[in-house]
Amino acid sequence: MGRLFLIDLEGRIYSCKHCQTHLGLTDHIVSKSFHCRHGKAYLFSKVVNVTLGELEERMMMTGMHTVADIFCVSCGSIVGWKYESAHEKAQKYKEGKFILERFKVTGPDGNSYWAHHEAPVVGSDADDA
Repeated sequence: MGRLFLIDLEGRIYSCKHCQTHLGLTDHIVSKSFHCRHGKAYLFSKVVNVTLGELEERMMMTGMHTVADIFCVSCGSIVGWKYESAHEKAQKYKEGKFILERFKVTGPDGNSYWAHHEAPVVGSDADDA
């Protein structure tokens, strides 16, 4: 195993809830209106310190997408996914962007998000799996 080089971010940061590795900045959030099976999820234009899993076709509430799960490089925890391609024209804006699940990260205020603290999931993009 080689040496692990991490990117340290400055500003309002989202981090892995298990090891506190920096993942993304609030400045890179495209949308906070996404949902997944664990509750809220945020769409980011850029994230750091993640590795990509295998590409797979996944049916979401907004249609079929080709996605790859993303994992924290420090502890290996799954923290979300990357949209590689969208099959529907209206969803093309997601291509190349990342979802961080709030359940799996610590927010800029240092608090973890727990799904049962929020209202029921009622919209946006949810993973059916």
